[in-house]
Amino acid sequence: MSLESVRAFMAQHAPDIVIIETAESSATVPLAAVAHGVAPGQIAKTLSLRLGDEVVLVVARGDARLDNRKSKAAFGAKPRMLGVEDVSELTGHPVGGVCPFGLARPLKVYCDISLKAFDVVVPAAGSTHSALFIAPDRLAAITDATWVDICQDPAP
Repeated sequence: MSLESVRAFMAQHAPDIVIIETAESSATVPLAAVAHGVAPGQIAKTLSLRLGDEVVLVVARGDARLDNRKSKAAFGAKPRMLGVEDVSELTGHPVGGVCPFGLARPLKVYCDISLKAFDVVVPAAGSTHSALFIAPDRLAAITDATWVDICQDPAP
């Protein structure tokens, strides 16, 4: 059902974007990069985080890691990753298919500036075998995301 909620969201907000389904799993950044023929950094991974009592999503380039100092400065609290059960319940998407589209409930979305290194990024589309290609600014626009700088600079 998660893929269907993403289809409905995209039909409303970006009907020109095609959801791609693959036979290969794209549940991890390395698998997604191979499945879609892009560099790992171009995968737009969605992290489900708890900030005190609030749950938020952060979309970042696939090879980026959260920077604790930057995150705490931006959010006023140290982010904690959600457990697998909480991720599915709160987003409506399985781990490996989490994306900021078609969510089970409204969640605040943040996009890390690391995404801006690419003209097009590849986020999941609600399942471990689906994704889509989208410009970072458009991803942020259709999800009403706030841009933040909370990741470590990628290794050269």
